[in-house]
Amino acid sequence: MAQAAFENVVEDFEFLEDWEDRYRMVIEMGKDMPEMAEALKVPATKVEGCASQVWLHIAPENGQFHFQGDSDAMIVKGLIALLHRLYDGLPIAEVPQVDAKGELGRLGLNDHLSAQRSNGLRAMIERIRETAAEAG
Repeated sequence: MAQAAFENVVEDFEFLEDWEDRYRMVIEMGKDMPEMAEALKVPATKVEGCASQVWLHIAPENGQFHFQGDSDAMIVKGLIALLHRLYDGLPIAEVPQVDAKGELGRLGLNDHLSAQRSNGLRAMIERIRETAAEAG
């Protein structure tokens, strides 16, 4: 089961029939994300496998999973915002148990992302899962 913040996105998507509107919503979610400090955009936080520039700064705290992210592509920043709603604040031990592909599939993203964006999304999820496994 996804977090409440992600469930809210699922509900909002159900009201939007047009994929243009859904893309706009994802982009707006990315714009609403807090800015990631430039000092955190370093090779260690860069996610390889993404066509655009992507950074994830993962900082577990008190047994909870937290991260910040940024991208130079608006839609990718929106995808980071989706992942944030899916993972941020979970107990670290629960992060690897999240079926991200299944949860994101509820939004229909699997059918509407380009191959490059799908690969980048998988790379971000893998980074999140690996880092949580190391921290747990």
